Amino acid sequence: MPLVEIFGLGVIDNITSQYGYKVISNNLVYFLGGAGYTVFITALSLVMGMILGLFAGLGKLSNKKILCFLSTAYIDFFRGTPLFVQIFLLYFGILPLFYDNDPVTSAIIALGLNSGAYIGEIIRSGIQAVDHGQIEAARSLGMNQRQAMTHVILPQAFKIVIPPMINEFIALLKDSSLLSAITVPELMHRGDLVFANTYQATWVFGAIAVIYFIITKIISVIGDKVERRLATD
Repeated sequence: MPLVEIFGLGVIDNITSQYGYKVISNNLVYFLGGAGYTVFITALSLVMGMILGLFAGLGKLSNKKILCFLSTAYIDFFRGTPLFVQIFLLYFGILPLFYDNDPVTSAIIALGLNSGAYIGEIIRSGIQAVDHGQIEAARSLGMNQRQAMTHVILPQAFKIVIPPMINEFIALLKDSSLLSAITVPELMHRGDLVFANTYQATWVFGAIAVIYFIITKIISVIGDKVERRLATD
């Protein structure tokens, strides 16, 4: 089989190929199933990341040195190393020491830990963006530090961090394509399998790109509506 056909370099021939169209139509349900896996894993990872990020962001602002140090170390490590390396480190190195891990749970943990570091910085910046007079006013009403943070600061910070949180969700969803390296049956991995059987690179990866675009566009539209709704409250 010619090298051009294998790697999909004959773009015109691939685009006009009826066989390529049949490959997509025959595997569309298979791709959509992978897209469902992608959204599911990303959503669970984002929930995990939001929990970790909340504690990391608050910890980095804490007056307790040990808590601040641990939070800073966590954020710096996961923001300063490639996600691809983190996936391999957790899947092949660290997680097998604790349990009989599988690709899906390892993927959620890896993405969740990575996302938590970025969300921690988002939350920290959101809290610091709230006017300092707000916490002083809360303390003057008799609230302690925890009550002021819970009832006054965090609700205002939440509105501030909505746009970067949507961006983090989109970035995490796209980064989930790296999970194909550990055989997670998400969208990109299924595209790799179809390409390995058909060699229709232009059609297969073009369809994968379109599906990713549609998902991220839907998330962006929902995020914009939530942002506008909160802005009017």
